[in-house]
Amino acid sequence: MTDPARFVTHAVENQAPPLAPYDLWATDRALREALAREGGGWAQGALAAYGPVAGGELMELGFAANENKPKLKLFDRYGHRLDEVEFHPAWHRIMQLNVAHAVHAFGWRNEGRPGAHVARAALSYMAGQAEAGNGCPLTMTYAAVPALRHAPELAREWLPRITSIEYDARSIPAAQKAGCTIGMGMTEKQGGSDVRANTTKASPLADGGYQLVGHKWFFSAPQCDAHLVLAYADGGITCFLLPRFRPDGSRNAVRIQRLKDKLGDWSNASSEVEFHGAWAQRVGDEGRGVATILEMVALTRLDCMIGSSALMRQAVAQAIHHATHRKAFGKLLAQQPLMQNVLADLALESEAAMTLMLRVARAVDASGRDAGEAAFARIATAIGKYWVCKRCPPLVNEAQECLGGAGYVEESILPRLYRQAPLNSIWEGSGNIQCLDVLRALSREPATREALFAELLAAKGAHAALDREIGALQSQLAAVADLERHSRTLVERLALALQASLLLRAGNDAIAGAFCESRLAGAHGYAFGTLGAGAPLTDLVERARPA
Repeated sequence: MTDPARFVTHAVENQAPPLAPYDLWATDRALREALAREGGGWAQGALAAYGPVAGGELMELGFAANENKPKLKLFDRYGHRLDEVEFHPAWHRIMQLNVAHAVHAFGWRNEGRPGAHVARAALSYMAGQAEAGNGCPLTMTYAAVPALRHAPELAREWLPRITSIEYDARSIPAAQKAGCTIGMGMTEKQGGSDVRANTTKASPLADGGYQLVGHKWFFSAPQCDAHLVLAYADGGITCFLLPRFRPDGSRNAVRIQRLKDKLGDWSNASSEVEFHGAWAQRVGDEGRGVATILEMVALTRLDCMIGSSALMRQAVAQAIHHATHRKAFGKLLAQQPLMQNVLADLALESEAAMTLMLRVARAVDASGRDAGEAAFARIATAIGKYWVCKRCPPLVNEAQECLGGAGYVEESILPRLYRQAPLNSIWEGSGNIQCLDVLRALSREPATREALFAELLAAKGAHAALDREIGALQSQLAAVADLERHSRTLVERLALALQASLLLRAGNDAIAGAFCESRLAGAHGYAFGTLGAGAPLTDLVERARPA
């Protein structure tokens, strides 16, 4: 008889155990501290309940949802037009769990209570770590509320459904559902971010609705129950609510041409559509479409910041977890000085991103009560959206490298994070759009400059590098000649100064000092892992370790 032991080639050892399932809330000290600072501490019960779900079942479902991409179903077996998208059951389960925990609506369901939108941002931050592909419909449903309030009758009809915590995936008229989701369709082939180049036409109907003829080049989440779209009416470019079904229960004339074949965001569907006399209802006045939908965009841009921060946090958690269990050259990777520098640098970048994101969420939360916070939200959203989203791809790539070849293999979550990483810098206005928006705010809205520098100067005297940078920024803004050409440099410096000010006031002097020395004082290279002597490497890694 052959001895089986003769063919045993090796024992599996020196491998990190799976990180999931784990509690995304209980293991994130920086998030818990920031939530309390920004006024959302009263919601910690809801966050504590969601943390194990996000790091457990949702994390597992994310793999299945990405392995089974949505499929376009244009017709049924008999030839009837469907224009539907078929999703794997994992997608619907992810949506069900997220809606049940009010990831899309916590701020509105607790409206009027300070910190409600901060808590909602923290929920979304955890959701994005588990699976980012569901973020699109969740975000747009959340962000549609201010726009819909420009049409009180529509708001009375739709807001109870879109703030519901019941998820209903059925393709039926919205009036028959307890919970609905909202999508968005702004851009067209010829325009992109320049929505005033759109050509879709809206003609009034006798029933008070409008008939839309045209197309959308990016029609996000076509499975949603309705979409906010832009089209030209007689009075100019106007915002409309376009439901999937007409009032009589028939399918609306929205023809899906194809689903986009995207770099990442595999579990979600993005589409190209044509409107063949589609029925829609006006939201806001004719000619005020851009202003109306920009209220939605202000929130979706915040969610871009949240989404990128989430990807960064999960990438750092995976890298630290791996390095904590993997040995090389006789000791754990996490004990190797150079790897410590890399992990600490990644952790510092991730915490700074999350800190800025939650501060902007507080400003958004307080905008209706405080004019100064509204002005700060106006400019800080664009600054943060630009910088945090730009920092995400290189950080995720560096985290992949911490795992070596394993970080390039689909069985780890890192390839999915890396594919997702560029999305938020493109979605809802690319980097140049954000920089131009910052310049526009600074030049036309003096209150935004006052609010911005009030935030920066709140940490005056806490670190010499920040004091010098604030002075330099004031001088640069005074020399307005050719500022547009250099606006990326300006917005980057503003973002770093804001992050430094926030970290200094957060109370951890060692971490804030490391950020100021590396990001403002020049004690840093172009790559991660180049923190200078004296940086609290061990503290940074331990603070970020998901354990």
